[in-house]
Amino acid sequence: MADQGDPLARIADALERLGAHLAPPAPAPAEWLAHPAYVWDGRTARGVDRLDAPALRLLQGIEQQKEAVARNVARLAAGHASHDMLLWGSRGMGKSALVRASVLNAAQAHPGAIALVQVAPDALSSLSALFAMLGRVERQFLTFIDDLGFEEGDLSGPRALRSWLEGGVEARPANVRLAVTSNRRAIVGRSLGEQDDPINPRDVVDDKLALADRFGLSIGFHACSQDDYLAIISGYAQELGLSFEVGDALEWSKRRGSRSGRIAWHYVHELAGRAGMRV
Repeated sequence: MADQGDPLARIADALERLGAHLAPPAPAPAEWLAHPAYVWDGRTARGVDRLDAPALRLLQGIEQQKEAVARNVARLAAGHASHDMLLWGSRGMGKSALVRASVLNAAQAHPGAIALVQVAPDALSSLSALFAMLGRVERQFLTFIDDLGFEEGDLSGPRALRSWLEGGVEARPANVRLAVTSNRRAIVGRSLGEQDDPINPRDVVDDKLALADRFGLSIGFHACSQDDYLAIISGYAQELGLSFEVGDALEWSKRRGSRSGRIAWHYVHELAGRAGMRV
């Protein structure tokens, strides 16, 4: 104990006691069997009482992708061999919605067997700690990293991801699989300078694409055709009891300069508003 006759020692002791009093409490351990979904912030997991996802039948225009992802997640929920997944491609085509919908569908078939754990964008460095926790739980988990991308020059992120996928010392346990969405297959950005590098530029591209190859499933999502766009709207509108005019739906997409599942949903939301409905 410090000499209480020393003014500096008394001040130090007081500051130490004050610091201990003000220090944030340790986060409560997550209840990994209590919720259908969680959000991991790097220190702890917040339980989500309701997994917000569309029914699989409402996801139109991505039939092959839907079949592959839903089948893989169902295998995970049943405790069978399953793959890590990279869903890449066009914006707004339902990549993240498909992940959520597949987990919801599997959870309905196997109540309580599987949960979705969404990882905050700034929490990637803590995935090893998360995996250690999940590996001790008698439940299946799909760890979800949405819209992943690495900055130019970031070497630690891609290397860690390779280690997690390839069975390194910090690899995810058998009851955990990764689902990653990205707007590009390579995940790591490519610059013109790298493409113009006279020293084996093909190796640079191959190395970046090799990261995608480490996923058991790498599934591309492509631009929405007019027929697919209208089919998406039709599916949602029928589910909600709404009607629409094809010309109006096409005009909606023209004003936004693109067609996608997201644009289609925005139009359905507009239809519901016009009809005085809440969705």
